[in-house]
Parts: sequence; structure tokens; C-alpha cells
Amino acid sequence: MLKRWWFASLILILPMTLCAQQKAPIAPRDVESVYAPPEPPRENEGVNEGGVNFNLDITALTDYVWRGIDRSEAGGSEDSPNLTFDATLKFDLGRYPHPFIGVFSNVYNSDPESRFQEIRPYFGFDWNLRPFLFTAGFNSYIFPERDAFNTSEVFARCTLDDSYFLRTEQPLLSPYFFGAYDYDKGKGVYAEFGISHDFKIEDTSITITPMSSIAYVNGDHIFSKPVGPTSDPSFDFNPRGPDNGFQHYQIGLVVTYGLNQALNIPRRWGAFDLKGFLFYTDGIDNKLRADTEIYGGIGIAFSY
Repeated sequence: MLKRWWFASLILILPMTLCAQQKAPIAPRDVESVYAPPEPPRENEGVNEGGVNFNLDITALTDYVWRGIDRSEAGGSEDSPNLTFDATLKFDLGRYPHPFIGVFSNVYNSDPESRFQEIRPYFGFDWNLRPFLFTAGFNSYIFPERDAFNTSEVFARCTLDDSYFLRTEQPLLSPYFFGAYDYDKGKGVYAEFGISHDFKIEDTSITITPMSSIAYVNGDHIFSKPVGPTSDPSFDFNPRGPDNGFQHYQIGLVVTYGLNQALNIPRRWGAFDLKGFLFYTDGIDNKLRADTEIYGGIGIAFSY
């Protein structure tokens, strides 16, 4: 009787043991991944992934044209060189608006009043809400030795990433609208609409960007023509003159050449670009201030 019970128990236990062995999970150390382990970034591939970014543009131009007005007419000969500096510090806050602060300056040696013709501190924020990129901020225009023309404005810009609707990898026209309200000297609105497109040449570090824009002003005195002859045509304006209408248009070309690969500079030291500029600008409404100019230049851009 005891032998029968032992034999029956063995018959029941043996299948259960085999089944358990078949279902036993494989230890993780026995699994070999089909993916290669991640490689550490190479020295020439590292980039600044921190929350603070810095941009610096240094440009030499034949003319300094601000919103269709050539401010290189204040002295010197035609096409006297201008040197501009634009430095910006940006803070990446992830999904929230990215604040920035910076300063722009134009150095014009031929200016009879001040070599530092313009100093423009500014601040604001960028907010990427694809397909829209919003920018808003504040500009303070300081003209050394021309305190009467100092002014301030608030501005906003909206750029449309049209690749979102066209389902393309890169934007096609990147249309934008820019508006500024001068609440100090101008006491009016400047509005601008423009488009651009980046043509990246394959297997090179060259990008060609044609662009165009058109501007409209509404009640902004700075774009009123001065009355009679003036010794400072780049800055004088008539606060009682016409100040409404389409003010100027501009077409241009920017060529960017990445220097990191050409000079074997590791990306971990930042991005260096050589830029060339060529623009044509002209007035639309003869009652408003605007100049007809072909101008251009060359510059270095650094971002980190």
C-alpha cells in the first residue's frame, strides 16, 4: 500500500516540476542585447546642453541701415565702413518661455558726433509653440551725443514654421510678422512682414538664405521727413509731418559658411560661422523717410 501511494505521488509531482522548469524566467545576465552600448560623445561632437546659451555677431558693413533708414549718412564718405556688435545671453527653461538679454552697438568712425553711434540694450523672451515661434521684448535706443533722439519701444514677433503644415523636414518660407510700438519719441507703430528660406548645399557647410520684407508705419514720427535742409539727416525727423503708409521694402541674401569643420574646431568649443551679406532697400511712400541703398558686408558669428 505504501509503495502504491509513493508511486502515485511521483506521477503527480514529476509533470509539475518539468512545467515549472520550462516557465522559469531567464536571468537578465543570460540575455545579450541586440543593440550596441551607447558610445561616449567624441571630442568634436560635444555641444553645450546647459540652460544658458551665448551668441555673438560681429559684422563689418558698408552701411548701417535701420528699418530702411541709412544712418551712415551722418558724416564721412559714401559707404564708409560700419562695425556692429550684437551679444545675447539666453536661458533655456524647457517648455516655458526662454528669457534673453543683450546689447547691440554700431561703431561708425566717420560719425562727426560719436564713434559709438548707437548703443541698444534689450531684453525679452522666446516661446516655441510650434508651429508658431513667439518673441517679445523691449529695446532702448541710446545715441551718444544725440540725447534728443534717444527713445524706447516694445516689440513682438511671430514666425510660422510652415513645415508643420507642409509636412516637410525644413520650413519653406518661414513667414514672420514683426511689430514695434515706440512709446517715447516716435509714439507710433512700425510693422514688418517678411519671408526667407535656407538652401543648404549638400556635403558642404554652406547655407544660402534669400529673404525679403516690406514695412508699414502708423503714426511713428521717426519716419517723418525733416522739414528743409538738415545737418543730421540720419536722425532728424518732423514730428508734425506725414507718418502713415508703406515705408520701405528690402530684398537680400545671406551666405553662411560653418567654420568648425573647415578649421577642425570641436563643437564643444561652440559653433563658429562666417557670414556674407548683400541687400537692396528702397522707399515706397515718398512722404516717409527711407533711403535707396545697395549695401553688404561680412561677419563672424559665435554661439555656445
